[in-house]
Amino acid sequence: MSLIENLLIVFVAGLITDLATGLGVIPFFFTEDFSDRWLVGLWGLASGIMLSASFLGLIPEGLAAGSNFPIYGSGVLAVSMGLFIGAGLVIAAGRWLDEAELDPGTFEEADFKKMALILGILTVHSFPEGVAIGVAFAELGLGSGVPVLGFAIPAIAITMTIAISIHNIPEGIAIAIPFKSMGISNWKTVGAAVFSSVPQPIGAVIAFLFVTQAQTFLPLGYGFAAGAMIYLVITEFFDEAFEQGRHLERRGLPAFAAGNIGGLAVMVLLFLMV
Repeated sequence: MSLIENLLIVFVAGLITDLATGLGVIPFFFTEDFSDRWLVGLWGLASGIMLSASFLGLIPEGLAAGSNFPIYGSGVLAVSMGLFIGAGLVIAAGRWLDEAELDPGTFEEADFKKMALILGILTVHSFPEGVAIGVAFAELGLGSGVPVLGFAIPAIAITMTIAISIHNIPEGIAIAIPFKSMGISNWKTVGAAVFSSVPQPIGAVIAFLFVTQAQTFLPLGYGFAAGAMIYLVITEFFDEAFEQGRHLERRGLPAFAAGNIGGLAVMVLLFLMV
């Protein structure tokens, strides 16, 4: 296969994972209003999903990848560096949003800034997943693999594409929850969810072209993604949930905890499936 054909296949794989994020918004087409208790529970669900994805997926992947590169000494060092860089990005983005002159339009200023921060961090964090897709396609065009539409696709590339697509569906839910609570329309929320994963096809193509260099930076990338998500959940999602539940018994803690457990269960099931 030519280089152009290879790049097109890799781009399509990244695009599939990107579009899968929009599937997480589908439930919100069937219901418009959520009680405060449900909203608190949904914030808990989103938090559970993102924390589980970080601690059960991104961090272990980063540790495993880091152990393959003597330059890091150990995977722990690489992932730790990534975690601090990711958290630092959230802090810097929050400060920038506080100082920037934004036009919130029909949204309250605070809600608009929170929405922009959540979407921005999720968009940035999706890039390492795109890199992982590109790396998985490293043996594309070498003649071996699973026949798909006349092309021999490496089995690991198919597995990675399916896994990240499934993983992206609950990320779409995580985006939809704050967007719907701020009154954003369903189709705009779908667009925002898909937009948040646009770096995946881009990252996949870049990683495929520079697979050796991309592999070297994977441990940092995974740690970076995890650090950004963990800090975002702790500083934004928790605060939003308890603010939403301020009129509920114990400020909605039981509903929030139930949502967290549900998010953990969802992600454990997904990891077992793939």
